[in-house]
Order: sequence, then C-alpha cells, then structure tokens
Amino acid sequence: MAERNNLVVADFFLSKAESMPDHQIVIFENAGEREDETRTYQQLWLNAQRIAATMVARGMAYGDRFAILIRNHPEFIETLIAASLTGCVFVPIDPRVKGRKLAYTLNNSNSKGVMCADYSAAAVLAIRDQVAGLEWIWLMETGESGAETTLADVPGGESMASILDGPQVSFDSRLEDPMHPVQIIYTSGTTGDPKGVMIANMRLGGGTMGGRALRFEPGDKPYTGLSLTHGNAQSLTFFPAIGMDLPVVVSRKFTKSRLWDITRQYGCTVFNLLGGMTTAIYSEPLKENDADNPVRMVCAAGMPANIWIKFEQRFNLKVLELYGAVDGFGLLVNAPGEGPIGSFGRPGPNLEVKIVDDDDNECPAGERGELIGRSKGSKARIEYFGNKEASQKKTRGGWVRSGDICHMDEDGWLYFDNRKGGGIRHNGDFVSPAFVEQVIAEHDMINDVFVYGVPAASGAPGEKDVVAAIVPRQAGELDTAAIFNYCHKEMEANFVPSYLQVVAEIPKTASEKPQERFLLEAFSVDGEGIYTS
Repeated sequence: MAERNNLVVADFFLSKAESMPDHQIVIFENAGEREDETRTYQQLWLNAQRIAATMVARGMAYGDRFAILIRNHPEFIETLIAASLTGCVFVPIDPRVKGRKLAYTLNNSNSKGVMCADYSAAAVLAIRDQVAGLEWIWLMETGESGAETTLADVPGGESMASILDGPQVSFDSRLEDPMHPVQIIYTSGTTGDPKGVMIANMRLGGGTMGGRALRFEPGDKPYTGLSLTHGNAQSLTFFPAIGMDLPVVVSRKFTKSRLWDITRQYGCTVFNLLGGMTTAIYSEPLKENDADNPVRMVCAAGMPANIWIKFEQRFNLKVLELYGAVDGFGLLVNAPGEGPIGSFGRPGPNLEVKIVDDDDNECPAGERGELIGRSKGSKARIEYFGNKEASQKKTRGGWVRSGDICHMDEDGWLYFDNRKGGGIRHNGDFVSPAFVEQVIAEHDMINDVFVYGVPAASGAPGEKDVVAAIVPRQAGELDTAAIFNYCHKEMEANFVPSYLQVVAEIPKTASEKPQERFLLEAFSVDGEGIYTS
C-alpha cells in the first residue's frame, strides 16, 4: 500500500473520514420534489469503498477507464473517490450528450463501463453496439423527470442501489503514483473532435487548497447548480470548499428562477456563474426582495462590464471575476476592490502570461492577441488522452496556448475579447460549428448548411448565439419546427441553434468556402427567413 498523500483524492477523503467522520460536507437539494440527499465525510468514504470493491470484482484493472452520465447526485462524488481508490480513470460526460458525440467519447476513452441514470440510459443503449470494449452498465434508478429506463431494459445491467446497499467493505488504495490520472474531462470540440484532458489525482487534491485564492472565508456555504461533469463545478466550487471544510449545496441543475430562493433556504454565501447565465439572472423581473439574500460574493466568468455594478447593487453582493480552463495554465482572479471593472485578473507571482500575435511577438498594452501562459520558470505540460500531436500543439514553445483573444492594459490587467478561430462560445460552452453542421446536414429536408455565431442577445462578453444557415432540399417545403425538434434530439441544449436562417444558397468563394459576412449582413433577429424554436 502506497504512503498516504492528502493531495490524492482518495487519501484526502480517508483523512477527513477519520478526523471529521460526522461532518456534513454536501447537500444535494432536489427542488422540493423529494427529500434532500446529504453526505458526511464518512458516508462518502464508505460508499466509495463499496463502489471501488465492485469495480475491481467486475474486472476493472489499474488504469482502466469508465464513464459516468448522471446529473448532480451524491453518487458522482462517491464514484470519483472510487476511481482514485482503484487507480481507474473516471470519464464524466454531460448526461444530455447523445448520439455520435457520446459514441465518440466512449470509444476515444476506451471506456470499459458506463454508470448512467434512468434518464440518460436510453442514449447509452442507443449507441451501445457502436462502442468497442464496453463490458458493463450500472443503472441508477431515480424516477426523476425524463426517466424512461428500468433495469429490465438493460441487458446484463447492474443496479447502483444494490451496490450501495451492500455490506460495508474495506478497500485498500491501489494508487501507485499521485500524478496518475483520476479523470479525463473532454473539451467541447471547438476546432474538431473533443479532446480528453488528463486530470491527475494531485491536481484535484491540490484544488482543495484553492479556497483562499477564490476568497472563500470560514463560515461560507458555497452553492452550485452547474454540472459536476464541468471543470467549474469541481475545481471552482466543490474541491476548494471541502478543502476548508465548508459545506457545499448542489442542485441537480441550474435554475435561474429558483436561484435566490435556494440561497435563502440554505444560507448560501457564494456561487459561480458562467457566460450568459449572468445576464439571464439579471434579466429576471425586479423583485422587492432581490437584495434580501445571504450571498456576499458571486464568482463570475464573463460578467458583462455594463451590468457589473448594477448587478452588485441589485443583489447586494460583490463580484469576483475569474479566468480558467480545464486545459489551461492556471487561475486568474480579479477580486472585489482589487482590479478594474471588466478585467478577469492579472498574473500572480507564480504565473507568467503574455498576449502574442500570430508570429508569437508580444503585443503592446491595449492590442489584442492570443493569451498564453505557464507556471513561472517551467515549461507548460498539458496531456490530451491518446493525442500527442494535439498535446504538443497546445503547449508549443513551452507555453499553454489558450485560444482566447484578449488584451492587457498598462497596469497588467487582462480582458477577454473573443475566442480565436471558428468556435462559438454559447452559455459557457464552446460549440463546434462542424459538429452542428454535420448533424443538420444529415436531415433529409436539408440540402446545405453553414453554422456561425452572432453577438449574444444576453450581451455577455465573448458570448455568441448560434445561427444555422440552411438551404432546403425542396424550396418552400421546410418544416422549421421539425428541424428544431431534430436538433434537440441529436444535440445537447447549448449546441442547438438559437436561429435558423433559411436561404436559397450559402454564399461561397470559388474554392467553396462559405462567406460568413454576407449571411451576417442579411441577418436580423426579426428579419425575413429567420426562425426561432
């Protein structure tokens, strides 16, 4: 058995289970539909051992990968701990993902098993025959909205409840190296197929020390409604909070209409927002009790400068703006009262950043270029699973290439401008136009399609709404409602176009490259040929 190291996920939870066994560390609130689910450190640890023992009994070897497709449930955290215990690798997938993207992710990660919920199992079963090497499926029966599948529908399936209801077991960690990956988080696939970012045990374990950087305080109660499959909920809420033994409140999913009621009910003092979520909350009708809430600080990634102060005043809180990425070089923070409105921070003493042009020349203050960074005095290292070429490209010259266009002011404060290349950032996700085009192009009513972005109606900086310019196979015979329904079936919500722009042809150059500028010129929200779902 390896020597204990609290930077390792499993070792951290073992230490807490021993020192604070009865400390309630997480509450999963269920919107009043059923009783909340709570976990102490000891409960998380005991369930993780049951899951770990079952995984090994089912033949999961050290380094084997398995996927999980569930919303925010306690089993997500318990299964992550079990991955660390066994030396296996956890592959979290948004439970809304389906079709070819789901099959690609399972195949690319060589996942041997899937743990899914009754509301996501149908998507798994639909592509099961397309996934090589998939040996087992565990089903968590929740009875929640959208649940369609029972254990009887899953050939060879196993009940998650039966695993967790089993006898207490003692499972010794198989981990040999704290730098061994505990999970693979896939990117959105902005410029091609999604890439799996290898996340070491030590990175998540080290994240437990991040609360101070985020200005968490003793007595805080952080909240998140963001999916735990996303790096934000894990690395900017859950792990920093538990590193300070702060109880975390987690919703199944984000709901802007219930946000302030949740913070009041549970006494939450801090939460995170991404992209257009901020404007969506601000656009809610004014209420007399808007300022009557326990929240002292919002950690935002993309707070529009034009509503920053108004947001603070309306909801009686302060904004901490930040910048980070699951395949990034570190965290940049603009804490309340420290930097100018609109900036996401400036580098600390252990971080080097530059704004560079296409030839890697450093840009002067105020000039836009790509943001690159690394830990001071060392070459950057990012590993994409099974993709050495992409890993090397990401860290060319020893710097992490963010792919984000930013600028820096005279005092070193950084500002986000837009995403480099063809990606579209929509509600915090980077949408791949090629993926959306591929899905729509296969519909039998479509003759041609081109996907691009327009400035988001939310006004969030760097955000765009998705437009699919489409040419009908038969002029005048296009059912746009059917196209939207098809998109919702084949894609997760943030990839579904905000608008369909019906045109007679896609304007193209002689080399068949679509000319986006002509489509942009013809586009207006209420214009002819523009449809919304």
